[in-house]
Amino acid sequence: MIIEIEKEEVKISFYDGEINSAEKGQLQYYGFKRSIDDKNIYIYKDIDFINVAKEAYKYLVQHKITVEVSSILKNAIDDEIKEYKKFEELKQKAEAFKNGGFNDESFKKFCSFTRTLPRKLKPHQIKASYHHFLLSNSADFSVPGSGKTATLLTVYEAMKRNNIVNCIFVVGPLSSFTAWKTEFELTLGRKPVIQIFAGRPKKDRIGDYYDFSNSVELFLTTYQSFANDYQHISKFFSHPSNKAFFVVDEAHYIKQVDGKWAYAVLSAGEKAVSRHVLTGTPCPRNYSDLFNIFDLLWGVNTAVSDKEKEEITAYEKNEDYKNAGLKIKKNIDPLFYRVRKSDLGLIKPKFHEPIKIEMNEIEGKLYESVLKKITELSQFDNTENILTLLALKRGRITRLRQLTSYAKLLSTAIGEYSETIIDNSDLKSLIINYDKIEIPAKINVLINLIEEIRKKDRKILIWSNFIKSINKIESHLQKNGFNCSHIYGSVPMIGLPKKDVKSREKRIDEFLSFENKNDILIVNPGACAESISLHKSCYHAIYYDLSYNCAQYLQSLDRIHRIGGSERRVANYYFLQYENTIDEDILNNLIEKRDKMYKVIEYDSDIYNLDIDVYIDEKEDENAYDRLFSKR
Repeated sequence: MIIEIEKEEVKISFYDGEINSAEKGQLQYYGFKRSIDDKNIYIYKDIDFINVAKEAYKYLVQHKITVEVSSILKNAIDDEIKEYKKFEELKQKAEAFKNGGFNDESFKKFCSFTRTLPRKLKPHQIKASYHHFLLSNSADFSVPGSGKTATLLTVYEAMKRNNIVNCIFVVGPLSSFTAWKTEFELTLGRKPVIQIFAGRPKKDRIGDYYDFSNSVELFLTTYQSFANDYQHISKFFSHPSNKAFFVVDEAHYIKQVDGKWAYAVLSAGEKAVSRHVLTGTPCPRNYSDLFNIFDLLWGVNTAVSDKEKEEITAYEKNEDYKNAGLKIKKNIDPLFYRVRKSDLGLIKPKFHEPIKIEMNEIEGKLYESVLKKITELSQFDNTENILTLLALKRGRITRLRQLTSYAKLLSTAIGEYSETIIDNSDLKSLIINYDKIEIPAKINVLINLIEEIRKKDRKILIWSNFIKSINKIESHLQKNGFNCSHIYGSVPMIGLPKKDVKSREKRIDEFLSFENKNDILIVNPGACAESISLHKSCYHAIYYDLSYNCAQYLQSLDRIHRIGGSERRVANYYFLQYENTIDEDILNNLIEKRDKMYKVIEYDSDIYNLDIDVYIDEKEDENAYDRLFSKR
């Protein structure tokens, strides 16, 4: 058999009987078509002809078929072998370093370099930085609050001084932008020229991808904007004047193998000079969640081959997580770095006992009425329409959560949930006129708690999941003489201004500054759970209400418990809880999951310790409903 490459065309010639029908079928699967002139010749024409030729060659050799190749293909195969050997040598160096090989001259030189920077890195950050620098493409799975942003900026500066890169391009959630801007200046000692792509109409930002004459050093965009612009970003990365250090922040957003965001990041990202991913998620739901990360860093079929992916996926389907973990561990263990919570030297946070509160008269009346109605309705949960049932379960749980936050929330609609829970006109009137009748009991207790905390500290963070509750809390705090502000989804980022509205960054800066009187910040987990650091000024967080979203809860805890402050001060957490309500079940569930997750975080091989009970269940509201009502 002969494989030839001529004029961007692959031609495979063979004798009758040399390959069977299955092997012919495989060639057709690769895209080869039988020649019209000769049934023993298969031809492939497309832009990726070299890669297809190599795949066909590997397949035929594996099936013990003697293959002759043209010089072009032979050189391509030889180059691939060289790259593979180089990659394996790099993995060995990275693995040796992770296992304690610190006596390398290169590492000593890197340590000397870090001492030239304004930000003095912690020992764990220096080790992580060098590991990333050694690999050039890296994954950092360190816990939230470990200083991943400063660590990676150090790597960027080292590569920049070696003329490997000249700009940094970050894709991440909007909430991450502030950290990149502030940490850049604190870590590297200079204020970068910044370009923010997100938040502008596409037609207004496209031209910026082709302006190769500007002095921008830090580019920031969101996953949504990146997905819309990835073809232009690919050209931006490919331009010879751009040596991009590409960062995927909060990389769990690209875990979905066939997701739109993942496709965009992988397609454009391969053109960047250097690629890096950051995520503090300690372990994926499935090992396949890691495929996109390492495909981005090292190219498809390099760190984890297609065959190995199939084997890992098969193990998972059969719930054989031990072998799935061992299989992927062998491939990726040298290629990522992880700092555990116990490595940070932080003072253990204090979780205060929940403050039990008796509902006010109207709150209690509404809660008991809704609870009774849900209990009655739960007897008819054998509907054949599973989607309808799930929507009902989620909606009913949300109604109970609303009542433990602010009773008037019952008047708001909930997505696809349209079930009538309140069918009594007197109760409806109580909801509509609630603000005229009473103040939520939680607010009065909250004010007393704030006054108590302020005897020793000024800065206080308050968490609530409902926007109207945040507005209600803010209004009452201001009436009681407290200076406060809020952040939720509609509050703009600094690069996305709205007229006469303070940006998130401005509000955070005012909150953190002891020269400013804004000492209380009321926030929503959806807007602030990720990528915001408040630990240098604030050591008290009050949870006015909670959801079953354990991921957001864990991230919210780390806003005030991080390196750079928590080595010296205790982070305090307070929980307001209505007695005999869903509040108790939510907190107990979160504590259970938190404790399990922390055990995983501190485990030496944490990302392989796949325990399904640990993972955040996206259907937690439905699980809570079954837990609370299935036995009634």
